[in-house]
Amino acid sequence: MEAQKLEAMPPPPGVISSLKAGFDVVSTHIVAILLPVALDLLLWLGPRLSLEKLVGPAVADMIQLIRVSPVPGQDAQVIIEFYKRVGEQFSRYNLFDVLRTFPIGIFSLMVDKLPAENPFGPQSVMQVSSIFSWFGWLVLLTLLGWVGGGLYFRWVSGAALGGEEAGISPLRAVTQTILLSVLWIIAALIIFVPVSLVFTLLYLISPLLVQGGLLLLGIFSVWLIVPLFFTPHGIFVRKQNAFTSIYFSLRMARFTLPTSSLFILGVFLLSQGLNYLWKVPPADSWMMLVGIIGHAFITTALLAASFVYYRDMNVWLQIMLEKLQQQAKSPTGRI
Repeated sequence: MEAQKLEAMPPPPGVISSLKAGFDVVSTHIVAILLPVALDLLLWLGPRLSLEKLVGPAVADMIQLIRVSPVPGQDAQVIIEFYKRVGEQFSRYNLFDVLRTFPIGIFSLMVDKLPAENPFGPQSVMQVSSIFSWFGWLVLLTLLGWVGGGLYFRWVSGAALGGEEAGISPLRAVTQTILLSVLWIIAALIIFVPVSLVFTLLYLISPLLVQGGLLLLGIFSVWLIVPLFFTPHGIFVRKQNAFTSIYFSLRMARFTLPTSSLFILGVFLLSQGLNYLWKVPPADSWMMLVGIIGHAFITTALLAASFVYYRDMNVWLQIMLEKLQQQAKSPTGRI
């Protein structure tokens, strides 16, 4: 009897078929890659919005303070080298990178590459000279990133599922994107503050404990990936609000963890593995354009595949729950 029940159950959506569907979608809707390409071209060929003028003097003051402090020479040199590396990172950092927002945003290759040059020569630099200017730019770029991310996800979901099925309005897409992003920021702050305190205490006790804590944190983060991965999808696939989308993502992960984990693993391996290929050309070579286009195509295809997988998996889950309810009510189901 149990074998007959299992045979009557339909198989879950295939990981490979969902990935193939995503690539087919982008092949027939190639314009969907325009936003990622445009963002990477801005970060590559456009000016760099630098924090060097704002952070550089503060780093120099800290280095000078350490040199005149009673810290032992070897320890002081280690701290000085650390601050020098911090200063170098800020000198290369581009505040326009904030346009790449999470969890909904336009995918970008150049955010990780931090190019200092392009085929036209050294990247032109715009300096942020005050804390107020930095805050203003941060708010403006974050809002633009949320708007662009919401429209990009809406565009790809519409291409993957059809305009009628994924017909969320642009205004609703943007507002729910902002709401979900704000919820992510609040959750991240709630987690970050106590975790930072715990790691500080562990470091004071023994640096070895920090390594163990990082291992446990990594395991916990992997455990959260599947429930959190699909939190934006309900907004664009089922026209839900941010709160309902989070709930349905957690519900879906509860019942489909093994298959969903395989899908997410496939997305991760394809995107991260190919990123090594896209980053091979130097930033001052026009071959970098090939990497930008390739990255935009792959990431957009994987996003389209995730929308297809989310839709099909929720349909399958609904069918499964209905069948289980019917079998529970039937006389044979109680035998």
